[in-house]
Amino acid sequence: MYGFTEKSSREFVEVLSSKEPVPGGGGASALVGAVGCALGNMVGSLTVGKKKYADVEADIIALKEKADILQAQLLELVDKDAEAFEPLAKAYGMPKETDEEKAKKAEVMEAALKTACGVPLEIMRKCAEAIELIEQFAAKGSRLALSDAGVGASFCKAALYGASLNVFINTKAMTDRETAGKFNKEALEMMEEYGSRADRVFDTVKKSLEA
Repeated sequence: MYGFTEKSSREFVEVLSSKEPVPGGGGASALVGAVGCALGNMVGSLTVGKKKYADVEADIIALKEKADILQAQLLELVDKDAEAFEPLAKAYGMPKETDEEKAKKAEVMEAALKTACGVPLEIMRKCAEAIELIEQFAAKGSRLALSDAGVGASFCKAALYGASLNVFINTKAMTDRETAGKFNKEALEMMEEYGSRADRVFDTVKKSLEA
């Protein structure tokens, strides 16, 4: 619908910096996650066909196939995040003069907030999957491209954390605290586990390059 990923990098950054409500932090996080995943994938591309890594080539090819899918999914989530924000933006603009209007607005808002949480949570899940792949690219892939695995892990962690804020800003406004709590719990658990895993990849790469 929006076609943000069809724009040039310059065009995307320009609309991101404007007063337009979308793309925002969620869409930007999805794009950064896709770039991070692609960097891991690049490590794989530079490994396949090298005699030195013949014993892991089948593993690398399988990882690349998964990374191709993840990249595409994260790019799709750039537009999906904007689409999910649309009903929320409309809900904020609903009238609330009468008790009936207030009740209707509250009902629509609650549904829109849940929808708006769904996409950033999915971005987080995909970033978590990307971090898992990058761990393996870093462990098995070409040492000449090791720095790219470290950058990819850092990008995916940034995207993971960035998307979490789009979850939290929406759960904060929800009246259904049980559902809000479930969303927050999932987000926090992913941040704790996969943030640490991304850090380990980065630290391992850094130490290897410093030696």
